[in-house]
Amino acid sequence: MSTHARWKLPLGTAGVLVLAVGAWLVFGGQATDDGAPAAAPPAAQTPASPPPVFASTPAVPRAKDGGLDLVGAATAQVQAAPEEESGPYPVDLEALRAKLPGNLYWEMDAPTKDPEELRRREAVKAKWNTLFGKVQANEASEEEVHQYYEHRRQVSEDAITFATTMLKDYGDKLPSEHRGLLELSVNMHRTRLAELPRQETDALARREAHAQRQREWRAGGGRQP
Repeated sequence: MSTHARWKLPLGTAGVLVLAVGAWLVFGGQATDDGAPAAAPPAAQTPASPPPVFASTPAVPRAKDGGLDLVGAATAQVQAAPEEESGPYPVDLEALRAKLPGNLYWEMDAPTKDPEELRRREAVKAKWNTLFGKVQANEASEEEVHQYYEHRRQVSEDAITFATTMLKDYGDKLPSEHRGLLELSVNMHRTRLAELPRQETDALARREAHAQRQREWRAGGGRQP
């Protein structure tokens, strides 16, 4: 792979870019969408539709995973940027990888056409979306609730780190549309991080309330009051 990879910055869609907020624009790839899951009522309920896609939730608003809250609405307003006709994209992926070796971007969003790698990424997304459904339905254990929100924290923190590093190292060379998407990603993920503590506390409270109702139901012989 050449030192300066020519990326396509897919912008547009309401999926992560539609990502709803959680989104990240994947260079050469897809977008992730993450709208933060709405709090479920105390009682058990059916899991909501596909949760925000988590992993790719790397650094720029993406466009069609429909998962982890990335940001759908805001991103939907972004129009696809025209591809440059000539010249390499001004970003050195290998230099970024050396600076951010453990960032989730490399695990879930870095450009690839390898079928095996793409299948692995889909399996990872499916795993987190399944856990999201359990949390929404109040069926996740306390440990699983913590695991879910810890992953969301990592996704947003890595997205912010990746985007701010790109802006610092290449901001003066990037097309203005791409700078705008990176800045949008940073703002969206900061907002999400600020909301996570409350969302996690609410999820744990709903889980406990649901468990209490089950205990009372079993104590009453499983009969309706």
